[in-house]
Amino acid sequence: METNSGKRCLLQLVLLHTAWEMGSGQLHYSVSEESQHGTFVGRIAQDLGLEVGELVPRLFRMVSKGQEEYFEVNVQNGILFVNSRIDREELCDRSAVCVIHLEALVDKPLKVFHVEVEITDINDNAPIFPVTEKQFTIAESSSRDSRFPLEGASDADISANSLLSYRLSTNPHFSLETIENHERGASLFLVLNKPLDREECAAHHLLLTAVDGGQPQLTGTVQLVIKVLDANDNPPVFNQSVYKVHLLENSENGLLVIKLNATDLDEGTNKEITYTSSTFSPANGKEKFVLDQKTGEIHVKGNLDFEEKNFYEIQVEAKDTGNPPLSGHCKVLIEVLDVNDNAPEISVMSLLVPVPEDSPLGMVVALISISDRDIDANGQVSTSLWPHGTPFKLLSTFKNYHSLLLAQPLDREQEAEYRLVVTAQDQGTPSLSASSTLVVDVNDNAPTFAQPSYMVFVKENNPPGAHIFTVSASDLDVAENALVSYSMDDKLWPLTSYISVHSESGKVYALQPLDYEELKLLEFQVRAKDAGLPSLCGNVTIQVFVVDENDNAPAVSEPEEAPILLAAPLEAGHVVGKIRALDADSGYNAWLRYELHDVKSGPWRVGLYSGEISATQALDETEGGSSQNLLIVVKDHGKPVLSTTVTFSVSLISSAQAVHTDTRLPMLGVNSGSLADNSNIYLIIAICSVSTLFLLAIIVYMALRCQCQPKEPVMYGPGTATLVCASEVGSWSYSNRHSHILAAPAGEAGAKNDLMVFTPNIPIFSENGELQNGKEGTFGRESNLEWRSDRWGEACLPHSVSLLRITPLEITSINRVKIQAHLLLLCFTDIALYEDMGAAAGSLAASRGGKPTPPPSHCPSSGLGSRAV
Repeated sequence: METNSGKRCLLQLVLLHTAWEMGSGQLHYSVSEESQHGTFVGRIAQDLGLEVGELVPRLFRMVSKGQEEYFEVNVQNGILFVNSRIDREELCDRSAVCVIHLEALVDKPLKVFHVEVEITDINDNAPIFPVTEKQFTIAESSSRDSRFPLEGASDADISANSLLSYRLSTNPHFSLETIENHERGASLFLVLNKPLDREECAAHHLLLTAVDGGQPQLTGTVQLVIKVLDANDNPPVFNQSVYKVHLLENSENGLLVIKLNATDLDEGTNKEITYTSSTFSPANGKEKFVLDQKTGEIHVKGNLDFEEKNFYEIQVEAKDTGNPPLSGHCKVLIEVLDVNDNAPEISVMSLLVPVPEDSPLGMVVALISISDRDIDANGQVSTSLWPHGTPFKLLSTFKNYHSLLLAQPLDREQEAEYRLVVTAQDQGTPSLSASSTLVVDVNDNAPTFAQPSYMVFVKENNPPGAHIFTVSASDLDVAENALVSYSMDDKLWPLTSYISVHSESGKVYALQPLDYEELKLLEFQVRAKDAGLPSLCGNVTIQVFVVDENDNAPAVSEPEEAPILLAAPLEAGHVVGKIRALDADSGYNAWLRYELHDVKSGPWRVGLYSGEISATQALDETEGGSSQNLLIVVKDHGKPVLSTTVTFSVSLISSAQAVHTDTRLPMLGVNSGSLADNSNIYLIIAICSVSTLFLLAIIVYMALRCQCQPKEPVMYGPGTATLVCASEVGSWSYSNRHSHILAAPAGEAGAKNDLMVFTPNIPIFSENGELQNGKEGTFGRESNLEWRSDRWGEACLPHSVSLLRITPLEITSINRVKIQAHLLLLCFTDIALYEDMGAAAGSLAASRGGKPTPPPSHCPSSGLGSRAV
């Protein structure tokens, strides 16, 4: 069973998928509702162009789209006929058009045909009244032409079949009146044509018939039973149909508004009257007034407010206790009178603050709305401005609006703020008034920072988006004039790719990790601007110093691959080679030390800080042999310590072997040596000659530089790269990294010098590289150090050395210090130091001297100055 159902679903999917490609047709038939089973609808096979004989082979079938199978096709003759009862009202309710959509399908090839069958209405539904019997009670005293509404019938059919007409059975006392209404249908009224007399007839029975417009006509009826009541022939009567009352809005609760009096000419219980309020307009009148049902008195119940509602209408009904009760009606109109209970209202619609000092006369400073909810004299308002003598005046522009105008020139130096009181007073009795205070501020205070400049120290390799500093400016103005926003010049690229300033909080963020080896200083200006008109601003200079971290391991430059051949004998302490290493960091992070990996490396040692490899004892020809590999570890002094290793090969040969060997012998770190001669004497002479010439050249060069030394060092030229040479107190190498200058115009003539940061406290070591007393030494004041040009391949200017021991507490007192660091071989002189430079860090920063420029009063149009080193 499930297999057949699946196949059937699959077949339907295939049919729906291919229906669009197989062509389609459409037929339209009509048939009346309630047609009997087998009623002919149409020759569907003929109309679709199909042969009757091919309906069965091609599997002709009908699909009714989920509805009942109202129709069927006889595949023997191709006729579409009614299969089951069709009720149009059940199927389509009261729709104007009722259509059943069918689909005819044939296979081989597959085709889908759309068939519409319209169900036409027949008059098969008679008019129906809501009830079969309707009872009325009419007093015998009812006047002629009295009209009583009747409820009509309904018909489920449509069009002409649902058009109803009414007729009433014959009765001399009553007739039927029909009023046609196209929107709501016909309205029926029972009209009294002749006065009733209960003694003649106590009840009247009428038959109301509704007839539709169909063929044949169908009808519906309702029995009308009218009972005639006797006795109470006179209804209560008011002496006026309309009563008018005036009340003050401040009337107290319980106040009598009016006492109504209705009379009834009947006697006994038929003249006893009760009063009811049938209608209040507006509806909240029930909350304001109360009607006494016995006496007909109306009292104030709630608080009246003329501004909320000044008019009330009450419909009052007076009904007697007769059977049936009769009633009379009247209308009470209550008008609420205004009293002066509302003070004027003042609202500042617009206030232009601050007011520029050069504002023209007549300029509108504020737009003020002044109104009074009262009317007439109670709502007439006069205005005044206090104090008198201010450069402002009030002018009435149009209804309820006043303008505060500038009447006299402003002088900010004489008065920077005005407190004005606007008073509005009405003409009521008693007079009421209101006032509002305006603060008119002249924007004369620019945002200011606590300091003209700030120095920020940030460790390199910071996370992106790190918060490094917060700037804060204050403004002595008020309101919008004191709202400060912070900004940098977006045009200062690439500086803006490193630093960002939050416009509201003033927080400074580092957008990307900083690298000390590439960037040591970022100097820029932050602008603080208020929201006044015109806006004022102030600037502050921010200097971000990047603090070095030990993130670079030492690197050995030009390691020797071939072994060093040495001729015996060698004396103790003889230097056979030197390890040259570089470290991209600075300070202690770049201070290197050299150690042998194996302390038992034979008769060899390495200088702890010089990197020189020497013999620890005298060696003769008997100790020559195979090559010896020395594994040397180079470490820095950073935290954590980083290191690298290098292999140094040494081979000792006898003098006889040296004579017959065509080997180049690098001596004392020189890459090229003299060719071995047949005699040791020639070798010694050549070495001595080369050394002598080298020393003479250095002496002549230094003497010439001393004679050409300028009296005053250049302070405003472009910066030079830092030269750091190797010495016996630390292996410092020449740095070929250029300090990047990311500078924007800052209003200065010429470029600033490069920034160089170094650690002032350098330990002192002995000539053999040992640390004195195992402790770090300090620079002494005015200490002259001896030049050792025979140990170094580079030399700086032979100026007298003036070194200064710098502590964090002394940094702030230094203005200009001339430093020529022989120990560090930093080739620059007359360095101007920044004041107050990282006292806690104990570092010096060299740059052009001069104090920071104070921030401007008004925002400049050009970009803010900045630079990065």
